[in-house]
Amino acid sequence: MATAEIGLVGLGVMGAALARNLHSRKLTVAGYNREADILQAFAKDYGDDRFVLTDDYAKFCAALHTPRRILIMVTAGPAVDAVLQSLAPHLQAEDIVVDGGNSHWSDTQRRDAWCRERGFRFVGMGVSGGEQGALEGPAMMPGGDLQAWERLAPVLRLAAAQSDHGPCVAHCGAGGAGHFVKMVHNGIEYADMQLLAEAWSVLRRTLKPVEVAQVFEEWRHGPLASFLVDVSALVLSKRDPKGRGPLVDQIVDAAGQKGTGRWTVEAALELGIPVPTICAALEARGVSSLRSLRSAVAAELGESEQPPALEPDDLENALHAARIAAYAQGFQLLAEASRVHSFGTDLASVARIWTAGCILRGVLLERLLEAFQRKPDLPLLLLDPDLAEVVVAARPALRRVVAECAQAGVPVPAFSSALAWLDGMALARGSAALIQAQRDCFGAHTYRRVLAPDQPVHTLWSDLEDLG
Repeated sequence: MATAEIGLVGLGVMGAALARNLHSRKLTVAGYNREADILQAFAKDYGDDRFVLTDDYAKFCAALHTPRRILIMVTAGPAVDAVLQSLAPHLQAEDIVVDGGNSHWSDTQRRDAWCRERGFRFVGMGVSGGEQGALEGPAMMPGGDLQAWERLAPVLRLAAAQSDHGPCVAHCGAGGAGHFVKMVHNGIEYADMQLLAEAWSVLRRTLKPVEVAQVFEEWRHGPLASFLVDVSALVLSKRDPKGRGPLVDQIVDAAGQKGTGRWTVEAALELGIPVPTICAALEARGVSSLRSLRSAVAAELGESEQPPALEPDDLENALHAARIAAYAQGFQLLAEASRVHSFGTDLASVARIWTAGCILRGVLLERLLEAFQRKPDLPLLLLDPDLAEVVVAARPALRRVVAECAQAGVPVPAFSSALAWLDGMALARGSAALIQAQRDCFGAHTYRRVLAPDQPVHTLWSDLEDLG
């Protein structure tokens, strides 16, 4: 007998939390997991008559009202395709299957076409907020089929995080737009985390651990207030249970990654949008993984012990400017992807979704939402007068942080890239004229003159052999 209003495939950490979230909204939820022990543990801990649990796809689909709404929460990649293959024989026209994992947006477009051929609908949806967000209300970024979104919306709005601007879920555009938006969210997250880590690295050279933790605690209540600052303050206040000081000092300094940061940089390269602060964060994780090589190089070159001469206020202001730079890069990438791939992504809607529930939530998102509400077609966040005013005021501190750290030998790649990008974007005429002349000189690639920018020109430069 069909009793469930929505189904969850995959009752791992995120799937179980989302199932419980939906159940708490007074919905009857069908749950599938191929491992019987996971089903049994879930039933023991949370089961009641509004959970219909099974390890059989036919029974799972039979338990759902038609047209069905099914949310897949399994590891991105082949596992998603395997679930679709198993579900397909039990689905019918107008059923909707949603991939809520961190799938690559191009895989989402491929799966959408595959499902359409078989007569049912497919939606790729980014979900952010971790286990707690999934349980209490995540930010959700569905894309693809608009009619499918309209049928999913009542349920997703119930489960989503709630901010002052409404439920943190909205249709993000056609095709793979939902997963593209989530990918960029994660790319910005890489940058934000790296900037905070660099700030910690600078502070710990001049302050005691308890003082560093206090600085982050103070940042929680100002313009930097955000979930990631909250997390950082909590982590830095935690003592090692084995009595060896701050727990963070006992953690191996090699950062992991699951691919979304790399995908963001790859997409930016393909679309010709510079995202240097996101890229610097990705590369910093790569450098962190080379621990044995770093130890060998440190023995050869020596480590600097000179602390940067900076005040916490400098770091706070530098963080403010650098974070705006990182978010501006990410939103510019979203805008270009929407144009090239015909997503139709509403940037104001994306900013609104991210104001609660997701990892990026914080005061800055409110400022970005206001900027897009003032001018929905804003081509770059730096062109918003209010944000520009903040950057102008904070950029001198960012410059001091980068300069002092360079002098002291303290690597701050995300801060440095943010400053270089801000300076480069504020330079009406830069250095690329020489590069174009070089390219034309050795490869006849042509260039364009200032007074006739639409006309390619080639110059017969002197023979390179004559230069010798």
